[in-house]
Amino acid sequence: MAEASTRETYGRILVEIGRENQNIVVLDADLSTSTMTTFFAQEFPDRFFDCGLQEQNMIGIAAGLAATGKIVFVSSFAIFISCRAFDQLRLCLSQPGLNVKIVATHGGITVGEDGSSHHAIEDLALFCALPGFTVIVPADAVETAGAVREAALGYGPCYIRLSRPKTPLVYSQGYKFASGKAVTMRQGNDATIVAAGIMVAKALEAADMLARQNIDCRVLNMHTFKPLDENALVEAASQTGAVVVAEEHLAQGGLGSRVAQVLASEVPVPMGFVNLGDSYAVSGKADELVQRCGLTAKGIEQSVKSTVKRK
Repeated sequence: MAEASTRETYGRILVEIGRENQNIVVLDADLSTSTMTTFFAQEFPDRFFDCGLQEQNMIGIAAGLAATGKIVFVSSFAIFISCRAFDQLRLCLSQPGLNVKIVATHGGITVGEDGSSHHAIEDLALFCALPGFTVIVPADAVETAGAVREAALGYGPCYIRLSRPKTPLVYSQGYKFASGKAVTMRQGNDATIVAAGIMVAKALEAADMLARQNIDCRVLNMHTFKPLDENALVEAASQTGAVVVAEEHLAQGGLGSRVAQVLASEVPVPMGFVNLGDSYAVSGKADELVQRCGLTAKGIEQSVKSTVKRK
């Protein structure tokens, strides 16, 4: 598959929507060359604010700007914005429901050599716990562009998680993103793989591998963790009878937890989970870490085969 950078796509889309709407302002925490908000800063220096290494204060500033009617985009690494600033996210954005869009780069373990201190693998659980937040993990650069554009048009707090390295393109240009609506990437009758972010491409690869073994897998791209597309989950579980959830996140509180909560009450079926378990990763190259942690097409294949046996 061809690859493209989700964070670079974000930076370029920010400039486009900044040209279209002068009410958009952007904040960063001394990482604009990495988050790619530098593109916006270069074109609109009067609407860009570098807050320095003060993520907590940055959220407070964002809240103030949003309270005056601005459409505020805030960026930093996913680990810093979710963990360091959680109290401010809760008090300043979630409780008043302000119109701030947090687009974090360097999510998950694919940050790589920066090590476990920089691996954001609790972030989705934290943001999903915040009332009023929309939580999105795009599968590729094309979906990123759609998610950022939709976030700018909608009202309310939003979290979009992006990656550090380039990732495979699973969509062609012309794809229309719709938050809260899962995308059926592949039909199937024997099992459903529910995936998000970098795991969508791996889920499609796993489905091809399983097809050669006469296991027909449906693949759902569950790009929006919150609000979750419960109808798509119920339909898929009812029709395939087995569900495997693949995500670049700890086992607790992520996509797997949210999917299981829905299916346990609506359509209990055998489930499998491909995730980071209950431990932090080590420092290493992104590809090596993904292999070490089992976030692979092979890992999904094995989980599907095990889960289907329990039908």
